[in-house]
Amino acid sequence: MQVMQYEITLPADYDMGIIRERVATRGHLLDDFPGLGLKAYLVRERGAHSPVNQYAPLYLWAAPEGMNRFLWGPGFQGIVDDFGRPEVRHSTGLAYYEGPAAGHRPVTAVRRRHALPPGAAPAPLVDEAVRETERLAALDGVVCAALAVDPRRWELLHVTLWADDRPGADGDRYQVLHLSQPERAALPRGRHW
Repeated sequence: MQVMQYEITLPADYDMGIIRERVATRGHLLDDFPGLGLKAYLVRERGAHSPVNQYAPLYLWAAPEGMNRFLWGPGFQGIVDDFGRPEVRHSTGLAYYEGPAAGHRPVTAVRRRHALPPGAAPAPLVDEAVRETERLAALDGVVCAALAVDPRRWELLHVTLWADDRPGADGDRYQVLHLSQPERAALPRGRHW
């Protein structure tokens, strides 16, 4: 599994209705994309638990070939044409768990990033992070939870999709506008290593 996200930070006075319309009219285009486990169309709005307006789609790829087809194809070119070429972060998937609300539409996504301490052995820290992801996934209201690592930055990425609003959640909080999940069943469950 590969986890990919790009963030498009928009001006403070940007009409976020433009992004909502974009997702409403184009979001379904990835509903059958080969290799895509799921894509959550995420936004943050300035003042609503966020310091910025941001469009930040999140992808869980069942296979890297799907990610490559997307990045070099017309789907991502539409982003480049409309917003410029964003930095695309991608990480190696370490764990994926379905939650008790797996059959529900997610409303909120919470993302936490944290760097592994310099000089620390990564394996025990990753084991601990996998256990935390599994614990989070078991909470009421969780649709799914994923963990990935960026070994270039030695940064862990936790993502949890919730079926309800999570105002007190720890991390960057996003509203989920749409969920494409053509190959969600193909995402490997549990620990990935």
